[in-house]
Amino acid sequence: MKVMVIVKATKTSEAGVMPSEKLLTDMGRFNEELVKAGIMLEGDGLQPSAKGKRIRFSGDQRTVVDGPFAETKELIAGFWVWQVRSMDEAVEWARRCPHPMPGEEGELEIRPFFEMADFGKEFTPELRAQEERIRLEMERRQPKA
Repeated sequence: MKVMVIVKATKTSEAGVMPSEKLLTDMGRFNEELVKAGIMLEGDGLQPSAKGKRIRFSGDQRTVVDGPFAETKELIAGFWVWQVRSMDEAVEWARRCPHPMPGEEGELEIRPFFEMADFGKEFTPELRAQEERIRLEMERRQPKA
């Protein structure tokens, strides 16, 4: 099961306050544990929403909205993508995470990714083949470490 672990933004993260050396050290240690356990596939922090944009869709109209965005509790400050056996395992790992926003209330949200089987018969063999081609092309384009 692949899940995204979302680090919710706070007023401090939205203000662009960089993490302390201690937090960077603690998160680095946690990330190493995740990688050694074969859990972490990807992860990163995000710049404040003031540097972002949103695209609003209304019928055929597209409207670009510049950040910052108002509802801090609904924003994302960072994420991981984990491969786990179950949601329970993801929760166990998330409980071990260093507090991502020391001095403030913090929150992680865990969301499972859809799997091909979740889409049922609408995900035709042709669409499955297209998805596989896209996945392989993305892998091919990834920079080699």
